[in-house]
Amino acid sequence: MSKEIKVKKKTKLYEDKTIVVFETDNEDYFIQEFSDDAIAPDGSKKGKIKGKGAINNQLSGHMFNYLESYHVPSHFIQPQSENTMIVRKLEMIPVEVFVRNIATGTLVKKYGVEEGKELERPILEFYLKDDSKKDSLINSDDLISFEYATADEVQQIERYARKTNAVLRSYFHRRNMLLVDFKLEFGHSKSGKIKLGAGVNPDTCNLWDICSNNTFDKNRFRQDSAKGEEALNEIYNRILGSN
Repeated sequence: MSKEIKVKKKTKLYEDKTIVVFETDNEDYFIQEFSDDAIAPDGSKKGKIKGKGAINNQLSGHMFNYLESYHVPSHFIQPQSENTMIVRKLEMIPVEVFVRNIATGTLVKKYGVEEGKELERPILEFYLKDDSKKDSLINSDDLISFEYATADEVQQIERYARKTNAVLRSYFHRRNMLLVDFKLEFGHSKSGKIKLGAGVNPDTCNLWDICSNNTFDKNRFRQDSAKGEEALNEIYNRILGSN
């Protein structure tokens, strides 16, 4: 077992909708905090779900370790508290990588694909992570031309994203859940290697129950915050309760 790392939280470096990143007294590590904030996909409803940050912290740590066993490297080091983890310092690439396995949402609205249709091949998309640019859809050539990543790094990101998809689809299927779609974020480590960052949890994964096709995603929160809490706890029990 590796030696436990101890660091102290310093200045807030970055804040997303549900994650806050802090610098520490060690230049190699950050502290990542998961909040209880819950935001509907369209931003129409905001609130809090008690214990959400702690659950997302535990689930992300568990999934990062699981993906590492399949040689998908991440920034995760160890949990620090109930809702925080110690992570390697990454220079994040300002792009969200979406992987879609089943037609829903955007695919149905834009292309008229049948809702719930399993795609012949998973679709991989890049979105610029910039609210001022409305999270614009970009392609791999854009990534290279705008110097967010080199051609080799883009290929590595695509390999990691598709491998993560294969691993997680099988993992969730064994727990009677369909991985409909999900998003990933990547960054450059101090050594220059590409690693998975942010989190892998119900905030980043759209999951459906295999038997009923009921959704576990944030639409449940939009309908009713109590339903959102119920869905979150159900995912937690299916994953960590089955170990």
